[in-house]
Amino acid sequence: MKKYIVKNTPLLEKKLDRYVGYLFNTKKNAQAASALLKDFTETRKSLEQTAGALPLPDDENLQKRNLKRINFQRHNYFLLFRIRGEVVEIVSMFHGLENYSDKLEAEEEI
Repeated sequence: MKKYIVKNTPLLEKKLDRYVGYLFNTKKNAQAASALLKDFTETRKSLEQTAGALPLPDDENLQKRNLKRINFQRHNYFLLFRIRGEVVEIVSMFHGLENYSDKLEAEEEI
């Protein structure tokens, strides 16, 4: 089975910090922040093996940006990524209730 090199973009790092920071600082819930970070780490790790096998999305907005989606196992978040050869580039992260399609337009790094 093919193994990919997984890399985070600066945009992803910024958004992950914002989500974890919100749980830790605003909600004062260190346990929730830690659990989200753990779920992110496990989801990211799974991309090393599964990125190429994940289906192309139905969403035309994602297709035109050559992005795929992977959902977290235990939280209502997902990652958007693209494959470039042997590298999986995680470009963004969203909560499942966000209107990510509209927000993609504003994220110029994608």
